[in-house]
Amino acid sequence: MRAKTVLPAVAMTAVSMVLTLAVVMMWLGRAVPWPVALVVGLGIDGGWLATLAYERRLAAQGDHSTPGTVVGWCFGVLAAGVLIAHALTAGSSPGAWLAVAWLPIAAKALWLVHGLWERTALTPAALGAIRGIRQEARDEAAVARARLRAEASTEETRLTAVTEAGARVARVQARTAQTLSRAWSTLESARDGEDTGRALTSVTRPVTPGVTALWDLPVWGPSEPVPALESAPALSDDALDAVVDRIRHSEDPALSYREMAARFRATGHAASEVRLRAAWKRVV
Repeated sequence: MRAKTVLPAVAMTAVSMVLTLAVVMMWLGRAVPWPVALVVGLGIDGGWLATLAYERRLAAQGDHSTPGTVVGWCFGVLAAGVLIAHALTAGSSPGAWLAVAWLPIAAKALWLVHGLWERTALTPAALGAIRGIRQEARDEAAVARARLRAEASTEETRLTAVTEAGARVARVQARTAQTLSRAWSTLESARDGEDTGRALTSVTRPVTPGVTALWDLPVWGPSEPVPALESAPALSDDALDAVVDRIRHSEDPALSYREMAARFRATGHAASEVRLRAAWKRVV
């Protein structure tokens, strides 16, 4: 992995050094003796290599030197300036020389990229640990998403079942209410009929002479439990009337028959429904 950045930097540096030396030899060789031009070219390349070696040594130690970096960039700018000056003074094809004048700056930039690569490089063990952590996080996220989807599906199923059960209960209640309503209508029709009244009068008249029985409809709703009747001597008609009158006027306004009957039996008195109703009518 390290060769991916160091090899391009080395190649670019070598090309720029060779090109700088050749340009110095061709450019200055016509004005000064060639050994002098060779010394100038080698001086530029030598300064380049020296500052580069110093920077690489500091980088290997985890250190950095700003003056060394500035000197290295100065040599790079100097080499680029030499190439640009040669291109501008060249008589033929100056564009070709200008096209390669950026090579020293590019080589310096590649070494900068290589230094950044080294400072951020990790060992294979660390990379493996990072991959494991990221994979574990992805697994946990996938499990959490699956759990949420399963819980949502379960809740949807539960709500559907509850809704269907409620609908069934509502349908049963509706059918029951309809049946009770029809039965109530039948009872009310029977109660209001003339034949039914005469039949009830003929049955109740021998029991209580002079009283026409009133057939009350059954109560449609919750009923109160009647306590067990204790064995007690039957009350006479006068005593029963007195008890009924006392219970009826125990509150103001007076109690209804149903409330009086409930309190009558709650206090432990015993009397049949026919006698109790007859006593109520006598008192009223």
